[in-house]
Amino acid sequence: MSAVVIEASAVKKVFRQGKIDVEVLKGVDFSVAAGESHAILGASGAGKSTLMHLLGGLDHVTGGEIRVAGSSLVRLSEAALGRLRNRHLGFIYQFHHLLPEFSALENIAMPLLIRRISRRAACDEARDWLDKIGLVQRADHKPGELSGGERQRVALARALVTRPDCLLADEPTGNLDQQTAAQMLELMLGLNRELNTALVVVTHDLAIAARMQCRWNMLDGVLTPES
Repeated sequence: MSAVVIEASAVKKVFRQGKIDVEVLKGVDFSVAAGESHAILGASGAGKSTLMHLLGGLDHVTGGEIRVAGSSLVRLSEAALGRLRNRHLGFIYQFHHLLPEFSALENIAMPLLIRRISRRAACDEARDWLDKIGLVQRADHKPGELSGGERQRVALARALVTRPDCLLADEPTGNLDQQTAAQMLELMLGLNRELNTALVVVTHDLAIAARMQCRWNMLDGVLTPES
């Protein structure tokens, strides 16, 4: 049996809007093990992105608990959360969030440099990842010189360069044309199999969801497995 990478137990999230408390997540239970792929579907505002932020330790739960690689996020300091994210999690979003002043190679190397790995070793690893995503020839190009699809592939390589236990992908193909989105999906699934990295994807695309091992539906803050 594969080790559980992320586990959410009775997770609640409440946001304060003026004088009103809005309960966005209403007791979510969810877990993902190494090598698994999960799709989370649901309408805008259902709570999907909120859950992803909580799973990644980018926001704090109002109730319940999230554990990543056995550590409870509730009990970690911000510095410890940062180290945990760098070691165990990768993130990719609808918009690439690459640093515009750095090259593709430098963007991919950044998470390794944050770990204080030597610049030479980080750049060598980043170049290997550029080869995996078919963009070695674009190593010195900055994000503004890349196409949308190329930027997303660089963002994917940056997310996976640390070989995380889980990749959290929030609408990763939502800003791409159909052909480029299909290529991006194949790349994500191929690396998921190669690295045994768990994959959790929030998507509106039923074709993408169909390729995942497990599918979930989020409706009004309640997450249920697809039967």
